[in-house]
Amino acid sequence: DEDSRFLDCEKGVMDQLKSEGYGEPGLKITRENVRGSKSRLAEVVAKFAAAKHDLIISLGTLPTIAITKAIRDAPVVFGMVYDPVAAGIARSWKSSGNNTTGASPLIPMSTLIGTLREVKSVKTLAVLYTADERQSRIQLSELKKFQADSQINVIPVILSGREEIVKTLPAVVREVDAIYVTGATRIGSAVSEIVKLANEDRVVTITHLPDYVNKGVLIGVCANSYYVGRLTGKKAVQVLRGAKPSAVPVETERRVDVILNRKTMAAGRFQLPASFLQKVTKTVE
Repeated sequence: DEDSRFLDCEKGVMDQLKSEGYGEPGLKITRENVRGSKSRLAEVVAKFAAAKHDLIISLGTLPTIAITKAIRDAPVVFGMVYDPVAAGIARSWKSSGNNTTGASPLIPMSTLIGTLREVKSVKTLAVLYTADERQSRIQLSELKKFQADSQINVIPVILSGREEIVKTLPAVVREVDAIYVTGATRIGSAVSEIVKLANEDRVVTITHLPDYVNKGVLIGVCANSYYVGRLTGKKAVQVLRGAKPSAVPVETERRVDVILNRKTMAAGRFQLPASFLQKVTKTVE
């Protein structure tokens, strides 16, 4: 489910608020889910701007960018924003310098590459991304910075639609040792096709998004979405108790899940080392 990490995060937020005395009905909460629709997002942002809420919690990079551009007079606490500084939402991790604070599921590329190398020797890594979704470009940029130290050749592969998967990806798959699937709406909707092509050549697929593993990616190195939500909730409570958002540092959730899709493991006939399998914290059966 495309929304699974956001639903887990939302549950974490609500559980944290409740545990600190800010649950319903004492706190009036309005929920909106834009489900990836830009027009729906614009409607919700306008609605929230008019409502003059005491606090807005936004989950995801695109909704947070939209809300923070439109609303500067109310505190905004975000969750599931991969890199709020690179996305232009916050000026720094120590202080946003504006009306925002929040929590991030950012996974250091050293952690992701380290996990990948436990599975196989990788010299060439394809990175699937889209040009018009900032978080996808951020992940590519991070890997490019890391490639000299890691001695891995990073090959950017831009995917703007399904037709490019058919035209471009088969040739890419034949030339690489592994594929990193970044976070982008169009890529997320094509995960099953990407994985099918990769499996045919026994190419390992890896991501930092748990819902992509649910859809078929072999390995996920993922911040625990529920605990990203708990951390987001803690930031919200600080603001509700009077702290200025700019005085509350933005943090990453350090609890990391290593997720394995066993159906993909079988379909691609992958032989994974026992040392790696011992580190797996969750499986998709």
